[in-house]
Amino acid sequence: MNKTFLLVVCVITCFTVNVFGQARSELNIGLIGVNYEIPVHKDITIAPGASTSLDFDWITLNVKGNYYFDNLFDLTAEAWDVYGGVGAGYAIYSGSGNTSSGFDIGLHVGGRWFWNDKWGVYLELGGASTQGATGGIGVTMKL
Repeated sequence: MNKTFLLVVCVITCFTVNVFGQARSELNIGLIGVNYEIPVHKDITIAPGASTSLDFDWITLNVKGNYYFDNLFDLTAEAWDVYGGVGAGYAIYSGSGNTSSGFDIGLHVGGRWFWNDKWGVYLELGGASTQGATGGIGVTMKL
């Protein structure tokens, strides 16, 4: 897959924002990555992002699709979000080994808790080399 094409898709996606009910625009800054959630439906977001490995041998460009289970589980507290989804992306290897770059897809589940109207923390568990083999932990800022 062409790296330039994937980067252009991520940039265009970042600038096409629509705001719906539960799902909202958020910036997630994690331990080794960042993504920007864009609402496309009241319970669905897409999130273009970038991340790296702890040893900085990998740079990953990805897009995640999240479904928020808040309405399904009748979670009425604004401070909590529960979600799951799928991600796809391209991992670029920059280390000094025999490992090559590549495309991958994977699943993830996560949740977040907001301590005020703008800031929160998130924990996400997932799999696949292009979205972080173990998910992520970090802070969320509502935009």
